[in-house]
Amino acid sequence: ATQTPPAEQPRKRGRPKGSTKAKSDKDKEAGSGGTGGSRMKGSGNDGRNAAAAESYAHWKMLVPVLYDWLASHNLVWPSLSCRWGPVLEKGTYKTKQRLYLSEQTDHTQPNTLIVANCEVVKPRVAAENHIANFNEDARSPYVKKYKTILHPGEVNRIRELPQNKNIVATHTDCPEILIWDVESQPNRHALLGAQDSRPDLVLSGHQDNAEYALAMCPAEPFVLSGGKDKSVVLWSIQDHVSTLAADTTQATESSSSIVKTAADGSSVGPRGIFKGHADTVEDVQFCPVSSQQFCSVGDDSCLILWDARTGTSPVVKVEKAHNSDLHCVDWNSHDDNYILTGSADRSVHMFDRRNITSNGVGLPVHKFEGHTAAVLCVQWSPDNRSIFGSSAEDGLLNIWDYDKVGQVEEAGSRSPATPAGLFFQHAGHRDKVVDFQWNADDPWTLVSVSDDGESYGGGGTLQ
Repeated sequence: ATQTPPAEQPRKRGRPKGSTKAKSDKDKEAGSGGTGGSRMKGSGNDGRNAAAAESYAHWKMLVPVLYDWLASHNLVWPSLSCRWGPVLEKGTYKTKQRLYLSEQTDHTQPNTLIVANCEVVKPRVAAENHIANFNEDARSPYVKKYKTILHPGEVNRIRELPQNKNIVATHTDCPEILIWDVESQPNRHALLGAQDSRPDLVLSGHQDNAEYALAMCPAEPFVLSGGKDKSVVLWSIQDHVSTLAADTTQATESSSSIVKTAADGSSVGPRGIFKGHADTVEDVQFCPVSSQQFCSVGDDSCLILWDARTGTSPVVKVEKAHNSDLHCVDWNSHDDNYILTGSADRSVHMFDRRNITSNGVGLPVHKFEGHTAAVLCVQWSPDNRSIFGSSAEDGLLNIWDYDKVGQVEEAGSRSPATPAGLFFQHAGHRDKVVDFQWNADDPWTLVSVSDDGESYGGGGTLQ
């Protein structure tokens, strides 16, 4: 148990059931200063909202200076996940690319998996006034809905298959993982009472709900998951993947299905079930160069490294990776010794697996402390070995460079208030930034999504 007083105890991640709110027109008209849509508790609420509104106004004024391009897209319902899909067209001034989103409704409408087309404008193309004049209550012309899949249950997590980004896996409030071929799925209308879309494949193996921990393998079509049963489960969807040999050059661009369903309701059992956590597994990640090595983090404050070749027990277990629940983990694709963890204790830790011994002794190489609330998501940049992002319940998406940690302190040029390694802060969201992803096809481009339910009258914001 942590030593913090009860008021400071971190909430379990995710939404309390039944708390989802749509962003209504009334709430929009009230604006950020209105209290009609606010669900934040406590007498300091108005002061907090006023400070947040002032901070947001300051950020918006600086948008043309900070960004080459920015699109802000108002979401009627909150989204807990956002992911880049395949590139569709590469133009001189912009790239057209798929974007995957979820809509988490209050059950007056079906929960959906949204497939959108996004236009990513290239650097030094957008005019200053063009990116400054967005309306936060409007939908962006750069994001257009392409297809709607009626999802059985809420979509907590979306992950795309690196071998073919038209194939995605989703986590919902159940033990199974659902696999979707978004190109072959029919487009549906979100009407109450409509039959759910049928997944192309179901992965079974968990004994309890698996809500957040989900990863796809860069090396092979393997899927990794963690859940409330304290287990990490590994599947291969190889048996249901047609040969890519004839089409390897455009495997990721191809719209032909690589998921074959032998029969309706086709399901696959696990390759392995790995036990070592003492509480819910919150996130999992493959080693970038191996389909057999992976790591996991959980509410037991542990970081565990696994190797499927040596059995189903932990290879290395860091017992106290943080002082609280761990929410997220990522493995550096440029240097596979480095692993990031993010926690409810508001910090991001960087571990070097060469410095962790089998008895679980291992101190982080560095602690990055720049958030004021629980960290929900961490991800290394696909383009730079020392750069990573972190997002949190404080509404901020921070960009860090661990190479700058030592240099800046020696030079003495860093203001004392700036955390070591922090070099950019995206402050465009009004509430907790629940997910973000770097764009592997467009350097220095990110997509992020916030759940605006607690402070600003429901809904969400995609940027």
